[in-house]
Amino acid sequence: MAPAASRLRAEAGLGALPRRALVRYLLLLRLYPVLTKAATSGILSALGNFLAQMIEKKRKKENSRSLDVSGPLRYAVYGGKTPQPSPPRWGGGGFWPALKMNWRVWTPVQFININYVPLQVQGSMCRLVM
Repeated sequence: MAPAASRLRAEAGLGALPRRALVRYLLLLRLYPVLTKAATSGILSALGNFLAQMIEKKRKKENSRSLDVSGPLRYAVYGGKTPQPSPPRWGGGGFWPALKMNWRVWTPVQFININYVPLQVQGSMCRLVM
């Protein structure tokens, strides 16, 4: 019964916009890989900051509709720039808890990324989690 329902949705044109957007993204990724990944990273970083602000307001039960616009803009710029290598900071007591949290978050993400995500979009998919 599921194939019939999906066929009806396809005939009705439902889902055509996401499919066209994905095809367009893959084309841009092939033509301009660095620029496309930088733009994707910047957009997803800004979205992550926006969602974090919304979650924090809900957690604190704030009813204000104001949003720190500079936060998502800074994250868009930071996420969209080409990564520069930086030396690790080994000092401080927060290293081991941060490392453990990193393992908990990124190990499942990388498993999904490596096994199920097409190769040409793997770098972009990691930003969804951030």
